[in-house]
Amino acid sequence: MRFFSNPRKPMILALARPDPKKNITTLVKAFGEHRELRNLANLTLIMGNRDVIDEMSSTNAAVLTSALKLIDKYDLYGQVAYPKHHKQSEVPDIYRLAARTKGVFINCALVEPFGLTLIEAAAYGLPMVATRNGGPVDIHRVLDNGILVDPHNQNEIAEALYKLVSDKHLWSQCRQNGLKNIHKFSWPEHCQNYLARVVTLKPRHPRWQKNDVAAEISEADSPEDSLRDIHDISLNLKLSLDSEKSGSKEGNSNALRRHFEDAAQKLSGVNDIKKDVPGENGKWSSLRRRKHIIVIAVDSVQDADFVQVIKNIFEASRNERSSGAVGFVLSTARAISELHTLLISGGIEASDFDAFICNSGSDLCYPSSSSEDMLNPAELPFMIDLDYHSQIEYRWGGEGLRKTLIRWAAEKNKESGQKIFIEDEECSSTYCISFKVSNTAAAPPVKEIRRTMRIQALRCHVLYSHDGSKLNVIPVLASRSQALRYLYIRWGVELSNITVIVGECGDTDYEGLLGGVHKTIILKGSFNTAPNQVHANRSYSSQDVVSFDKQGIASIEGYGPDNLKSALRQFGILKD
Repeated sequence: MRFFSNPRKPMILALARPDPKKNITTLVKAFGEHRELRNLANLTLIMGNRDVIDEMSSTNAAVLTSALKLIDKYDLYGQVAYPKHHKQSEVPDIYRLAARTKGVFINCALVEPFGLTLIEAAAYGLPMVATRNGGPVDIHRVLDNGILVDPHNQNEIAEALYKLVSDKHLWSQCRQNGLKNIHKFSWPEHCQNYLARVVTLKPRHPRWQKNDVAAEISEADSPEDSLRDIHDISLNLKLSLDSEKSGSKEGNSNALRRHFEDAAQKLSGVNDIKKDVPGENGKWSSLRRRKHIIVIAVDSVQDADFVQVIKNIFEASRNERSSGAVGFVLSTARAISELHTLLISGGIEASDFDAFICNSGSDLCYPSSSSEDMLNPAELPFMIDLDYHSQIEYRWGGEGLRKTLIRWAAEKNKESGQKIFIEDEECSSTYCISFKVSNTAAAPPVKEIRRTMRIQALRCHVLYSHDGSKLNVIPVLASRSQALRYLYIRWGVELSNITVIVGECGDTDYEGLLGGVHKTIILKGSFNTAPNQVHANRSYSSQDVVSFDKQGIASIEGYGPDNLKSALRQFGILKD
């Protein structure tokens, strides 16, 4: 208060950095040329922190010098404060002081994108005078606690300030309005408004490709599910090349698109996927009828332990599994052919699962229930969901990205003098480019690979799997967690009814499987492989990403059936 000759006068407070866009010089002119306003109020300019003006940037120094010259020109000494330093912790006290003197907060920037200081001032009971260009318009519409002005018109600025400090009734009304409505800018209110608006919007589900083959009604299906399946014959699960069945142009174009995708799948090495016609049975709609879905996404174990984990989960939920109340989804970084071989070696049928999330979330497959109709024994009993591909193909680089990655891998191999990255054509697919990593310690972090691709305008999702020994590059919209949300949209599988079972560590997308609406069971024990270099380059722990103490996360020792039963009962999946 050492600047003011009469500190009891109302304080006009401006809190902004000395930038030309903040229009501070116009404010000083408006105050200096309005005699009544000068007699009635003081002006406080909080223009950041400074030591020596000559050491500031040329732009900021020019604004500050202009403001000081105007103060001298209008002889505003004793009426204007321009302190050199202030602490962030002192800002609330500055707002309170201005409100105590029945002052006004002003932001007369040429353009203000949002106006956070206006909200802060309103929270302390300060009316505002603000620019009518930008965010303050929306703030004023909600708070109704001041006057909007043209920032280029200094007379309008001065009159608005004078009106508020001279009219005590108007000042009190603006103060009350601000305090009454400020809660509308709180985070809880923002989230509530956002969710309320989302609920009123018409669901924009993907326009699933229509298939001309009507689904047959399974006797095992309930009447409600049967009707839903008849009306929703748009499921585009498989590659049907029989365009003669469709006389429409749309049918022909769909068949052509499927033909090309089939060719791409064959070229990428996944050429055995069975071509079923959707609707031959009710299996593909079984996800809708499950009360609970258990997603097995254990990455940090050896193959033998992985198979045993699956068997123990089946054993723990035997009754619910036989009744159809619980379904199973396998989520992995493995390719579908690789996964099928592993399941067969463990005596597990593909039909034991409702869906398979493969290649780190770039492929979504369903088991084919008519394996006896396979054209030859080499075919795999799976159906691939092409509509899922249509959701993740946004900005996918395809062959161009693959060639860029091969060049990048060759450069890394040359720099290190060893073959760190080797393209894995067998495990690659149309939407997944895979590499084997021979030296995990020399492999760069995923953020570096992603940044390198983005420099070349290639957007992708980069993941290390198999304890860092595999590198998968998939579409930027693809991930295992996003695949679960696709199942929710496509089949109506409620996320709150999904339980994800993971190990103590996993692939680089591991943390995305922990948080969220779904439940999580973490398997702890020595069977987990030691974390490799997958997460070594981050500067934070997984505890900073998700709280392991929250209600929806449970941890058990080992993967014995009894321990699994206990955890599943805890989440209400199994009955006592």
